[in-house]
Amino acid sequence: MARGKPKLSIIPLGGVGEIGKNMTAYRYGEDIIVVDAGLKFPEEEMLGIDAVIPDIAYLLEHREKVRAIFLTHGHEDHIGGLPYVLKSINVPVYGTRLTLGLVENKLREHGLLDSVKLVRMDGNSQVRVGAFEVSFFYNNHSIPDTGGFAIRTPEGLVVHTGDFKFDHTPVDGRPADLHKLAAYGNEGVLALVADSTNAEREGFTPSERTVGKVIDDIVAQAPGRVILATFASNIHRMQQVIEAAERHGRKVAIVGRSMVNNIHIAVQLGYLHVRPGTMVDVEDIGKMAPEKVVVLCTGSQGEPMSALTRMARGAHRKIDIVPGDTVVLASSPIPGNEKYVARTIDQLFRAGANVIYRGVHVSGHGSQEELKLMLNLTRPKYFLPVHGEYRMQRTHARLAQEVGVPEENIFVLDLGDVVEFENGNARLGAKVTAGTVMIDGLGVGDVGNIVLRDRKLLSQDGILVVVVTLSKETGQVLSGPDIISRGFVYVRESEALLDEATRLVESTLTRMVADNISEWSSLKTAVRDTLGRFLFDQTRRRPMILPIIMEA
Repeated sequence: MARGKPKLSIIPLGGVGEIGKNMTAYRYGEDIIVVDAGLKFPEEEMLGIDAVIPDIAYLLEHREKVRAIFLTHGHEDHIGGLPYVLKSINVPVYGTRLTLGLVENKLREHGLLDSVKLVRMDGNSQVRVGAFEVSFFYNNHSIPDTGGFAIRTPEGLVVHTGDFKFDHTPVDGRPADLHKLAAYGNEGVLALVADSTNAEREGFTPSERTVGKVIDDIVAQAPGRVILATFASNIHRMQQVIEAAERHGRKVAIVGRSMVNNIHIAVQLGYLHVRPGTMVDVEDIGKMAPEKVVVLCTGSQGEPMSALTRMARGAHRKIDIVPGDTVVLASSPIPGNEKYVARTIDQLFRAGANVIYRGVHVSGHGSQEELKLMLNLTRPKYFLPVHGEYRMQRTHARLAQEVGVPEENIFVLDLGDVVEFENGNARLGAKVTAGTVMIDGLGVGDVGNIVLRDRKLLSQDGILVVVVTLSKETGQVLSGPDIISRGFVYVRESEALLDEATRLVESTLTRMVADNISEWSSLKTAVRDTLGRFLFDQTRRRPMILPIIMEA
């Protein structure tokens, strides 16, 4: 039987219904390409988790069809998951010069640099990968060398924007490729896959240069040191801080491993311009007049181990906050980080700093008028809002209707949804496996919901370990029960409670042995249930109870 004509499928594996871990798969017949491979930071209930990456079960299932990974830009939510993907699916990676520079550093840390093929793209690039012809176009964001992809398929042209805004006076002097986007619209765009992050924000997002003016005023007027925290990847912001310092006769010290790495790469590749002598080692600033110093550091999101947070707590090895310091948080809190940022600000005020935490940030994402402009330039037949929480995608869908995209041609997707295109028409196909994989230390995916549930229980009411040794012949208790408490009660103040618990365990085991019940699983269950009821009655707490039974 003859096989039918292949379909084009667009499959979001990350970055829909959430902020972060952006990843979208495109499939036509026997060919798959992937756009972005990001991570996101763990939610509060993900106790002990370091990062979260997309579940790539679908890609692993079809690994022989995966041809390449294309990267829109160098932020962690677009490249942070790449090493974990490449360990399982080693394919060429395409991106711009700065993006690949940041990727190289990441791959080097994971021991993958020599085994992965990196292919540089720019605004003139057009590459053929299987059934796909992919071109890159520049747009504006909070990191240089950002763009999106025009993906030509046998079904038609798809425009994938990546993160974008339209900045007409960008810090690096490179505006978005408006003429290219308009040309795609004239060519005919089958589908637009677009960033929804700021879909709820009215108007236009201001230019990054407006932040530069505010930073310049602060650096000019601050009576002592200026300590400025921002995202480690915001090269444009850092360029403006460095220029302000140079204008006003200050030296710049960098604190924070990720920021040091990113600045080193950006300077090396020519994306960050610094006069000789501007940069000084952080250890030297103590010898300088405070009004001659600017410190650039990480920690604008109140991350517990970041440079600024440690300074605020008085726990940083090299810098203490002192009265007269001006501390600037040049960012706005990512949703979920508000309380960490507020705590850090409070600690900075307690240390005597003048803290500026409003008005020194503009977003790297377009607001409603820019989203409408993208839709009007490309004039897509179908529209897929991505890169945002569900309400943002919904709002973006409404904006698309306002500019003329029919409601039935808009797909607001969840992870693993599949939009299939056949003969120019689109419909939802069968869902594929998608979700989250948690990273804890060196473990990738070995911590799941059951482990997290245990961690949550441990964090709430602690643990009791009951150790007892039974006779192999008679089943009688030979030693113990010994009860070890961690995070449940303070042992010295709860001796009566634990003594009673010990007697209860002993009598339970003795009764079961008398009834000829000797299976360990039954003994453990009985100890857990009896002790659990007793402790709840006495304390209204439910610690995790872990019976350990040995034979001798």
